[in-house]
Amino acid sequence: MEAKVAKQPTTATGRPPAAKAPKPSPGEFVRQVRAEMAKVTWPTRPETLQTTVMVLIMTTILALFFLAVDFALGRAVRLLLSLGN
Repeated sequence: MEAKVAKQPTTATGRPPAAKAPKPSPGEFVRQVRAEMAKVTWPTRPETLQTTVMVLIMTTILALFFLAVDFALGRAVRLLLSLGN
């Protein structure tokens, strides 16, 4: 009779999972967060304004495009349904 061998847990890639690091204390966690936030390069006010305007313009263009597509498809369906009468 064969001995059963316990199957080792694996990740989706087939490798064993990495060892988990111990959780830092709340004070250490706050220090780590502050250190990481200091590394972030935040956008300037003009960059934020420019990006916001571009998002609004693209959203408007896409809204108009989908409005036109919806209108055209609605008309096509009404035309096809009217042919059946």
